[in-house]
Amino acid sequence: MPQTKRTPAGEALSNLILDLFRLNSLLFTAGDRMVAGLGLTSARWQILGAIVTTERPQPVAWLARDLGAARQNVQRIVNDLQRDGLVTFETNPHHRRAQLVVLTDKGRHAFDAAMRLQLPWVNRLSDGLSMKDLESTSRVVSTLRGRLESGQEPDDRA
Repeated sequence: MPQTKRTPAGEALSNLILDLFRLNSLLFTAGDRMVAGLGLTSARWQILGAIVTTERPQPVAWLARDLGAARQNVQRIVNDLQRDGLVTFETNPHHRRAQLVVLTDKGRHAFDAAMRLQLPWVNRLSDGLSMKDLESTSRVVSTLRGRLESGQEPDDRA
């Protein structure tokens, strides 16, 4: 027989998920305001960050996978970044059609400028939060993300 109500942990996690949805929206809004003067949006900044953190140029599909985003959405944003001279495409020696996305000098400068704006903002936002709480929250979020990414979602049976 299926469960008819959430466990205490299920209830707490459900509330956390709702808070994370709200937080995500607020973070994107704050990020958009922060980098608007640089001609960026949070989404563009996020893609630039994904490119910066890779060891070598990657195709859009790999960037999308790393971000946990839809390839089509990432492709649209990368095309906008390319149009604005922040990234360029290079031939992929391993795949004829999946070009590699490469940060330009202009893109690197835009990303670095965004990070300079983010530094005092994130320090102020974290003011008064304990390292212990931040590390615990990070572990919980990482564990949940890992379970979902690896397909360890529970089945529909109770």
